[in-house]
Amino acid sequence: MSAARTLIRLAALWRKEALALLRDRHGLAALFLMPAIFILVMSMALRDAFVPGVPADLGYAVVDLDRSEASQALVEQLAGVDLLREFGALDSERSGRDAVADGRIAFVLLIPQGFERRLGTTAAPAPDTPGLRVLADPTVPLAVRNGFRQQVEAELTRLQLGTLLARIGRSLMIPELRDVATKAPPYPVFVEAVRKPTAAASTRSASALPSSVQQNVPAWLIFSMFFVVVPISAVFIAERQHGTLQRLATQQVSFGLILAGKLLPFFVVNQVQAVLMVLVGRYLVPLAGGEALTLPTGAASLLALWLMSAAVSLAAVAWALLIASSARSTEQATVIGGVGNILMGAIGGIMVPQFVMPAGMQPLTDLSPMAWALDGFHRVMLRGGAIADIVGPAAALLSFGLAALVVAILLNQRALRALR
Repeated sequence: MSAARTLIRLAALWRKEALALLRDRHGLAALFLMPAIFILVMSMALRDAFVPGVPADLGYAVVDLDRSEASQALVEQLAGVDLLREFGALDSERSGRDAVADGRIAFVLLIPQGFERRLGTTAAPAPDTPGLRVLADPTVPLAVRNGFRQQVEAELTRLQLGTLLARIGRSLMIPELRDVATKAPPYPVFVEAVRKPTAAASTRSASALPSSVQQNVPAWLIFSMFFVVVPISAVFIAERQHGTLQRLATQQVSFGLILAGKLLPFFVVNQVQAVLMVLVGRYLVPLAGGEALTLPTGAASLLALWLMSAAVSLAAVAWALLIASSARSTEQATVIGGVGNILMGAIGGIMVPQFVMPAGMQPLTDLSPMAWALDGFHRVMLRGGAIADIVGPAAALLSFGLAALVVAILLNQRALRALR
């Protein structure tokens, strides 16, 4: 009977919170319109800012299976171009795949056996003849991947033309030279995105480079989730000032049950926010001329994405309840919660991506719960991570939320004792 009575009271509290939330139209507008506008504006404004700048640790390595003069010449030509950092040579395709999958190297160029023999011929290649392959980290922006491929193709063309001209030797001035040189079929270059097949794919998520929409959708989604502090504070402080909390206490409704009654309605609001913001990134941003947000396709990755959203929501609601419990007025709660959210967003990579920050400032991001949340989202959205990949960020967020709830309960118990 006690359990049934508790459930009835909890359902009544959920209904009360839902009605109060629906009446707060300005708060709902802030929760839904603000992040949608931010995602759209920032994704478009920073569309090109995430592409031209290439981090200093972004580089390539070469696996030379041909070990010929032509393959060595190609390696030297690429090294002479101000392109990316060169990490030297690797001994096998397996080591190259592992290096890319672990996030240690952005690109690995695989030069197949028979490269030199095919390079200088004008005969049509057999269908199964291997071409050059570029193993690419999927977290590297598409524009950077295409740029590396184009540079490899340009150096290949130079090498191929030089090889043909060298074969002609002293006859460089004959009229047929151009025709002979242009008859050589282009050497194919294939780009393959390499993902690690195990759950440990996310070790480099902190340094992975998202595109503009991949950065802004999860970033402003997280920011908007934490802004539930505004409607929660308004309802909570109004109940305290009107004596609602005291009346509930006299009816033997525990404060823990009151908090549980507030968690579910705002948790649902956060999940609706998540769905709408993903839809904005996927469909509205492309209509404005930006890149569409791509989501992982596997069931494990989609489940991990929802679990991260749930962890962020619980941490955000708990943080809001702590602010509401410690503030004496709605204005005070709005100022403390708003400034706190802005500070967490500023140092957490929400407003300025972590990889853009100076090296000395980047460790500060570890202090912000928003940074933990963004890291978890990027582990799934950029690298196709599963549940095992988000255990760290999700556990940190849940620990933060639990600590906030404990402090909120202690503060309110002390306040109720003072009123007696």
